[in-house]
Amino acid sequence: MLPTETPSDRHPDLDRYETTDLVRAFTDDQQHAAAVVHAAAPQLARAVEAAVPRLAAGGRLIYVGAGTSGRLGVLDSVELFPTFSWPKERALGLLAGGQSAMFEAVEGAEDDSAQGAADLRALTPTRHDVVLLLAASGATPYVLGALAAAKESGALTIGLANNPGSPLARDAEIGLTLDTGSETISGSTRLKAGTAQKIALNTLSSALMVRLHKVYGNLMVDVLPTNAKLHRRTVALTMRVTGADESAARAALAACQHRVKTAIVSLRRNLPAAAAQAALDAVNGDLRRALGEKDRTTHP
Repeated sequence: MLPTETPSDRHPDLDRYETTDLVRAFTDDQQHAAAVVHAAAPQLARAVEAAVPRLAAGGRLIYVGAGTSGRLGVLDSVELFPTFSWPKERALGLLAGGQSAMFEAVEGAEDDSAQGAADLRALTPTRHDVVLLLAASGATPYVLGALAAAKESGALTIGLANNPGSPLARDAEIGLTLDTGSETISGSTRLKAGTAQKIALNTLSSALMVRLHKVYGNLMVDVLPTNAKLHRRTVALTMRVTGADESAARAALAACQHRVKTAIVSLRRNLPAAAAQAALDAVNGDLRRALGEKDRTTHP
């Protein structure tokens, strides 16, 4: 039996616990999930460094999974657009059973390796693409089928599994094993296995966006203002980086089509919007270089 499916020996009387103890049993496991991902930081860093050149060359992030793992991949993919202005067409999610499986389980969909391969091939992957494959078991047929098709295309494959020695972690170009072990409720990998996957995805995609110049310091300067809250955030970001007052920040953002980085360059270098955008384009969107700041590595 896989470790993620093996009944836990820590809580054999879980259903008899007082409510506070019941809740603490779950939260304790969630802390363990975070520790597992933290221990995998070197492998995550390797994945980031391998993915950045491909994405910088125009590649896409393609997430593949089934059930909870697949839904977590879709969630990560859709949040990149408003948070980092990452193009929607360059963050794609494949979920066993199709889009309807996001809301209702599609029985047997995860067992179809041929469909996984077909769904991946339908996206016509190239060697510039980065395919993130997610499966708690590490052996889900749909995901393994997609893995085989991705490897045929030359795309970078990154596999995330929760069981040691899994085919997914073994056969992906970069395999990460988030060994979360047995669940508080036996076999319910939506619990700490899912938590570990979510933390790993948050870490991986956010680190990628930092390396692709979507962040200045720790500020999300490529945020897309799709609602009132985010409009306020763009103003606050522009004011913080430039020292401009609210009126000047709003005027610069309006002139720069609400692009925060462009407004910052415009205000800091006293350039019109078009020239500020050209300065950014010349350095692939690297705000520090556009502002003439020197590169230097720092450590926390």
